[in-house]
Amino acid sequence: MRIAYFATQGSGSQDEERIRDLLGMLDARPLSFDRSARVRSCLAVIRAVRKRRPDLVVMEGMGVAGGISVLVSRWLLGVPYAVSSGDAIAPFVRRRRPTLAPIAGLYERVLCRYCAGYIGWSPYLTGRALTFGAPRAMTAPNWAPPREHGAYGGEVRERLGIPADMVVFGIVGSLDWNSRVRYCYGLELLLALARVRREDIGVLIVGGGTGRERLEALMTELALSNVYLPGAVARTDVSAHLDAIDVASLPQSVDGVGAFRFTTKLSEYLSARLPVVTGQLPAAYDLDDGWLWRLPGDAPWHETYIAALAQLMNDLSRSQIEDRRSRVPRSSDLFDFGRQRRHVASFIEDLIRREHRSSPERRAEA
Repeated sequence: MRIAYFATQGSGSQDEERIRDLLGMLDARPLSFDRSARVRSCLAVIRAVRKRRPDLVVMEGMGVAGGISVLVSRWLLGVPYAVSSGDAIAPFVRRRRPTLAPIAGLYERVLCRYCAGYIGWSPYLTGRALTFGAPRAMTAPNWAPPREHGAYGGEVRERLGIPADMVVFGIVGSLDWNSRVRYCYGLELLLALARVRREDIGVLIVGGGTGRERLEALMTELALSNVYLPGAVARTDVSAHLDAIDVASLPQSVDGVGAFRFTTKLSEYLSARLPVVTGQLPAAYDLDDGWLWRLPGDAPWHETYIAALAQLMNDLSRSQIEDRRSRVPRSSDLFDFGRQRRHVASFIEDLIRREHRSSPERRAEA
């Protein structure tokens, strides 16, 4: 079985690494894709598919240029495709460019309707794809990188100047500023901290992006002293920074964008055995065994959410944190990499067999 794959985020991206790793048990070869040259990349994928004639093309992400390339390959070359995605594309576009939402909705439905199968990063995305016509679907919700053993959290705190007895709320992620809603990860932590009366509460925000300067400006404006912004760190250093956090923030909107997601942070937080504060998301009910705090509000940039977060910071004790931490599962099959890779391999093999049975012409070519 010959499989080709690419990520619409581009060659060398974390999305490409994800799908490469998930397909590791199969004979899967990458296709080049340059996000900065979408039209050229779209045509290059079609040419490569025509030349290689793989049994299946797997696309990570739902970018339009990539989607057009797999749809054309399906319709004109008879080569089936599978889609793997962590987002519901139509709600995502609606938030950023509402006038394009109907077109994005049609695109998402067509992509699901004509795919051979769909791999969702969450069961909610998997169900959405089935509703839109995907004939087969499964869930592969991501995994955390292997953790090094050692008390590196203390070293990170010492290097950043965080007192050992400080209760630290934190987040690790990309700090990309969304100008439409005026938000990036970590903003809710700063706005809540500004209302906290205690001196032993701090905030650690790890990551780089267009929103970092805005967070720094807000720190100055609100005269916040217990905030630490080390910037982006190497992937190998993420676990050490997670160990420096007491309560992990998982800010997601409770709408068609956030409610469908399992973010990559969730598996990393579980691996670090961190209690999590989040919104009233489906995942916050489905996965909770007493290690989550669910806050009201429709989005982490809304007043209701920020006020509830500030109240939690004011009231939280060290013993309450340790109680929640003790309830974090020590392992989770759902986020186990080996299990996901085995299941994806079986899924892809079944898709190809099904396509061969339904297409005598392709069986003859193979």
